[in-house]
Amino acid sequence: MGPIPSLLSFLDASPTAWHAVEQIEHRLLQKKFLALDARTTWSLEAGKRYFFGNGGALVAFVVPYRKPVGGTLFASHTDSPALKIKPQSQVVKAGTLLLGVEVYGAPLLTSWFNRDLGIAGKIVGVNTKGETETHTVFFTDAPLVIPQLAIHLDRDVNEKGLIINKQEQLYAIAGLEKDFASSQNYLEKIFEKELNGQKLLNFELFLVPLEKAKLVGWQQQLLASYRIDSLVSVHAILEAFLSQLDPWGDQIKMVVFWNHEEIGSTGVFGAASPFLPRILERLCLALGISREEYLAFLDCSRCISVDLGHAVHPTYPEKHEAQHPLFFKQGVVIKSHAQMRYATDVFSASWIEAAAYVKQLPLQKFAGRNDIPCGSTVGPIVATSCGIPTVDIGIPQLSMHSARELMCCQDYVDLTCLLSHLLETM
Repeated sequence: MGPIPSLLSFLDASPTAWHAVEQIEHRLLQKKFLALDARTTWSLEAGKRYFFGNGGALVAFVVPYRKPVGGTLFASHTDSPALKIKPQSQVVKAGTLLLGVEVYGAPLLTSWFNRDLGIAGKIVGVNTKGETETHTVFFTDAPLVIPQLAIHLDRDVNEKGLIINKQEQLYAIAGLEKDFASSQNYLEKIFEKELNGQKLLNFELFLVPLEKAKLVGWQQQLLASYRIDSLVSVHAILEAFLSQLDPWGDQIKMVVFWNHEEIGSTGVFGAASPFLPRILERLCLALGISREEYLAFLDCSRCISVDLGHAVHPTYPEKHEAQHPLFFKQGVVIKSHAQMRYATDVFSASWIEAAAYVKQLPLQKFAGRNDIPCGSTVGPIVATSCGIPTVDIGIPQLSMHSARELMCCQDYVDLTCLLSHLLETM
């Protein structure tokens, strides 16, 4: 399977961060990576490959044959803006069974209306002995819909735009009231196969657009999908990493994917947590590296943070910095910001520029408008929490944070090539 078909399959199979991590773990196991347990003492061997995944986050690395003095880390995130089902979500209104949601991150809410939606995430079942079991689930058999109010009842919607009350107008229709007993739990009903007689104890579930990832446009040069931000970055990193698995000198090769970036990188498995610093320190301890050597290891390492950037919208060009436009099929993007919303500096940018020069790959440079705040990503958090020099890069996309985003296939190919070269020439 080529890189683009593999990317399409990965997008379709990864409706949540947990699904994405399971897909990554499957591929790592095929390449003879060994799973680590955070609750036990680590024993690492030179030349071996290891990974640790939990909570929608994952880290994987290759140990060199010599004592490592530094490393190259590729970083991104597995979550996307979404609608998260509330703990007590089931309500009945106007003869319909509805599920209530919370807004996760900053989704483009208008894109979620009038769309077939599945349910995906984690459920926990409990048996009569009190034993619990966790399941990763993706329910597609009976799509839900968030219907928009008809134009006859909202005459100005096309002129004034759709104004959404997040509390009252984001309920998803699951079915008709008369088809369910008043005491029946809808989620327990649809997941009865996975629960296998257990009681539904708890869950963390999201609504998920069901339209498959698809190549679009003339000669199918573009790709449309949910969760392009930032699963395309994750997949490009993974492809590059798996193509360069040979141990390299005294350098660690590592990839790290966090959850919860879209809500501020908080929690146990976000980039602002001790997740990465703990793993780096445990790795060094297992390889006999002293505390002072560990601190030197951080200074001698580098992090390439990969996310998406805003392509110039063809009908809103005034929203973009005129001297720093991003276009499809014109190269990987180096992102910088005077207030360090991106971690790029003159030194870390040179890693990317040198690699692109050698591989003859085009590059674009992004800076935002002074009057429009820009987003951020995991790069500045890694630089701040670990003290590892970092660069923020990515590829352009349109409809960021929509239920259906758009990107260019060639940009993904260029990104994968660039990342592969960075690992090949550590």
